[in-house]
Amino acid sequence: MSRTVGDGLSELRGKLAAAGIESSAREARRIMAAALGVAPDRVSLMQTDPLPHAAEDRLSGMAARRCAREPLAHILGLRAFYRHEFRVTRHVLDPRPETEVLVDAGLGAPFERVLDLGTGTGCILLSLLAVRPGAEGVGTDISEEALAVARENAQNLGVADRCNLLKSDWFSAVEGQFDLIVSNPPYIAAWEMDTLEPELRYEPRGALTDEGDGLTAYRAIAARAMAHLGPGGRLLLEIGWRQGPDVSEILRAAGFESLRILSDLDGRDRVVSAARTLSGP
Repeated sequence: MSRTVGDGLSELRGKLAAAGIESSAREARRIMAAALGVAPDRVSLMQTDPLPHAAEDRLSGMAARRCAREPLAHILGLRAFYRHEFRVTRHVLDPRPETEVLVDAGLGAPFERVLDLGTGTGCILLSLLAVRPGAEGVGTDISEEALAVARENAQNLGVADRCNLLKSDWFSAVEGQFDLIVSNPPYIAAWEMDTLEPELRYEPRGALTDEGDGLTAYRAIAARAMAHLGPGGRLLLEIGWRQGPDVSEILRAAGFESLRILSDLDGRDRVVSAARTLSGP
């Protein structure tokens, strides 16, 4: 008797759980859906259907990759983030739910021009532009591969005509001023890398760590951000949960005011918000 979708799903859940994946039931359903070529909510209606051989082959390959702790987004090629799905490859940081706090903060006040430093998939910049149809944006990254992913995502979200994606080492190729500057820079200290979840082995190391104390990017951004912010302009930076005081002090020393630390849904420090004064230089 041929195996059913339910048989394959049950076996997959067990394998994922044994590999230490906490959300094994949800991920098994998504992997099965991808193997079958259907939406995830269809899987529960197909439990007694025969599992096609071609789908079983695809399922086996994807299961092996996930059990090796390759990120699910890399296997599926997509990550849901802030109302949209973003193309993800091994060349970009996999967007995470906590980064949505940064998008919400950005949307907390009006802006017409936004700059995203180290844009990666473009998830922050493109999410902001999708909600604000009158705004324009610039995204920078030092990786051509990352910029290619961001351009694809911009096309998919229908905002490509309102964003300019540049190869740039932070501000090196940036011109003009902005109402809002955002960034999720590499903030993991070198000594922390070996303590992180296995999935991060598959992500670009340069998007995760500065190979130093985790604060190098904040110093570089603080040194030049003021020159690219209009009066009253805002700066929003994602941080590691213990970095709030250090990043706030770096920004304060650079002349920023109205400093605030915003928490994510788990109550951890996640974003430092700062502003240029209305009467500043």
